Amino acid sequence: MTLKIAKKLIVLTVFTALIATSCSRKNDSFLNRSYHAIGTKYNKLYNGNNALAKGQQTLNDGYQDNYWEILPVERMQVTEEITLPGQTKNADFERAEEKAVKAIQKNGMNIQGKERNPQIDEAYLLLGKARYFDQRFIPALEAFNYILYKYPASSNINQAKVWREKTNMRLENDELAIVNLKRLLEEEELEGQDLADVTSTLAQAYINLKSLDSALTQIKIASQETKKAFEKGRYNFIKGQLYNALQEKDSANMAFDEVIDLNRSIPRKYLINAYIEKTKNFDYQNGNKLEFQELLTRLEEERENRPFLDKIYHQIGQYHLITNNDSLATVYYNKSLRTNSPDKILVAKNYETLGDINFDKNNYKAAGAYFDSTMASMVLNSKPYRVIKRKRENLDDVIYYEDVAQKNDSILRIVAMPKAERLAYFNDYIAKLKAEAEAEKERLAIETQKAGLATNNAGNTTNNNFIKPASSLPQASSFYFYNDQTVAYGKNEFTRIWGDRELKDNWRWSSKNTAVAIESSANPFQADVAQDEMFDVKTYLDKIPSDDTEISDIVKERDYAYYQLGLIYKEKFKEYELSKGKFQALLNNKPEERLVLPSKYNLLKMYEILGREAEVNILKNEIITNYPDSRYASILANPELALEKDKNSPESIYETVYSKFENQEFSQVIKETEKNIKAFEGDAIVPKFALLKASAIGRLYGFEQYEKEINNVAITYANTTEGLQAQMILDKSIKGLRNPEFLDDTAATSAKVVYQFTNATPEQLNAYKEIIDKAAAKMNYNRLSTSIDIYSPEKTFVVVHGLRSIESAKGFTSLFEEEEQSKLSKPFFGISSENYRILQIHKNLESYLTNQ
Repeated sequence: MTLKIAKKLIVLTVFTALIATSCSRKNDSFLNRSYHAIGTKYNKLYNGNNALAKGQQTLNDGYQDNYWEILPVERMQVTEEITLPGQTKNADFERAEEKAVKAIQKNGMNIQGKERNPQIDEAYLLLGKARYFDQRFIPALEAFNYILYKYPASSNINQAKVWREKTNMRLENDELAIVNLKRLLEEEELEGQDLADVTSTLAQAYINLKSLDSALTQIKIASQETKKAFEKGRYNFIKGQLYNALQEKDSANMAFDEVIDLNRSIPRKYLINAYIEKTKNFDYQNGNKLEFQELLTRLEEERENRPFLDKIYHQIGQYHLITNNDSLATVYYNKSLRTNSPDKILVAKNYETLGDINFDKNNYKAAGAYFDSTMASMVLNSKPYRVIKRKRENLDDVIYYEDVAQKNDSILRIVAMPKAERLAYFNDYIAKLKAEAEAEKERLAIETQKAGLATNNAGNTTNNNFIKPASSLPQASSFYFYNDQTVAYGKNEFTRIWGDRELKDNWRWSSKNTAVAIESSANPFQADVAQDEMFDVKTYLDKIPSDDTEISDIVKERDYAYYQLGLIYKEKFKEYELSKGKFQALLNNKPEERLVLPSKYNLLKMYEILGREAEVNILKNEIITNYPDSRYASILANPELALEKDKNSPESIYETVYSKFENQEFSQVIKETEKNIKAFEGDAIVPKFALLKASAIGRLYGFEQYEKEINNVAITYANTTEGLQAQMILDKSIKGLRNPEFLDDTAATSAKVVYQFTNATPEQLNAYKEIIDKAAAKMNYNRLSTSIDIYSPEKTFVVVHGLRSIESAKGFTSLFEEEEQSKLSKPFFGISSENYRILQIHKNLESYLTNQ
């Protein structure tokens, strides 16, 4: 017994000694190498690779492919977020890196400069991958380079080279990556997955450099060599996209067919998007439209495709749009929008297309609303965003004037009605309001009932409201058709949405929808009606204008809106028929005289464009005969003047007046702008004259008058460029000018000397300015300059600029010799440049001089 115990102790001692010696990382024995290799592989690397795989899955789940562009070979979104040392973007990658580091530190056997543990190169590869996916590319590059430097005979050497070039590409060193990968292909006989990895990475580098033909060659090889179905599907899809980018649609369709043939072995998103890309390539001239429509219908109806209905509906809408079936196209674009698609580009395209459809139908208000929604789904200030924004801004004027015209036409139509007809009109309107209110009340009741039913069902699965099925049937009391309430609700909802539909194929496509849709009449008085007065006829009758002056103002506003619409449709949208219609309607309304002649001239131009010579000649003779002294008659009588810049044109006159503004002839500018605003009323040049007048008044009379005039321009010409500019001045610039308080001059680094003149002639002003200039030149004061500045209608300043302190400005004449001082004997005052600006803005000279 004792002998057996002794033997066991000896064996245990030997075994313990062996274990102890095998733990040493400095003992290069077979047992040591095996122990550390197994510990590295099945402990640290196993757990590290699991963490890496989990982190990659998280990245994939959070990544949204943009199928509107060529897909990247690798699914990883690089963010601009900066990671500080010791921080990580993903805890799984941090764990993978930690395991790799532990494997290197605890199991590395670097003996006499050579690594004896065959798993350490795997640890460095894991380390580099963890850093790569954590988007710390410089440290990742160091790890991959270490493998290439220390383990040239490693079985992972080719993988390390590929990952190094992936990292180089993330660092935007695409050319270097291409050189290194091509060298790898030349030096090594690669095949299978290794070859797929190299060529797919090389393809991405070429895509980054826009060398699509070279990328196509490499992605073909990758799609053939990879053994992973996921990669095969993605690479074939990219191949199809590259063919499309190179305008080779037939080859692209073959590539997409390869994706479709993989069917369930790849994620369904590739399958559906392959179908979508094929539909984009459909030949509408020679293709079989019946088969194509059947394909779209099949895609729409397959249950598995529900997550992709946003794309499918959009493509069906495209089909109907191209085949000139705008109504069905609109239906499907709206169905695509109702899926709440996460694809912002798709949503933007849906809205933009609906906007274009309405724009082409001249429904500009609806088009504007769609373009607003388009911009909400786009990247702010991107190029597509700016294009849509410009298109939307062009609609502002037409929407505004169409609203004015429609509203005022409605008011005038009601004003013209006899009392009995007015009463009947508003009674009908109120009846519709009541019907709408009842419908809304019913809808809210159904929603409340639905919410209560859902709550009841959630809290009690054996609801007593359910009818118990026959004993032969399973006791599934929650089945939809066993509940009278849910069945009734379903019927009502179906009828409300679809109406009474006949039981037949494609019932949803029926153009007959018998569901009642009540639209409120366009009531111009509805906006200011209180809730409790909505159903009282007297409320609306009392709002009808009866004063002749008020009615006349409404007529003028309506006529001016028609005139502006005629110009907008002509100049901006080239919608000549619409423009002609607006001018004709305006002339039929017998507008005020100032609008008649320009309307007739513009109508004549419409007839010219539309090739209606008879109407052109009639209007031409009428203008020349009835308005012989007008500039329009001059142009029609002498067509060659139209080829030159007529000195009497609004543009030429504006330039002349503006040159006077630059010469500080502010009083003259105010008079001439007022005259030309009346002369050209109705012309697009009028807001320019109004804004110029406001600027001249501000320069002559100061801030308060300027603010008042600018506000008038912003209100009167709200939807013109000048009106918007005036509003911007009110919103931004005016605030910085409002304070009239002077600053402390003593700290100023720039000052002026001001000589005052009252009711002086230009000759007197120029003579004194010349005296100052000669004195400064004689004393070589080259930094000084002079100007003549208008202060008010009576007062003018001769100003010396370029002094560097208020003291030197106040002692200005002491800078000169006695002879020059005697010539400069007129009183003056010194002022800092900033205070001079305040003085000119607020015209508060007396206040400044009093405080000196």
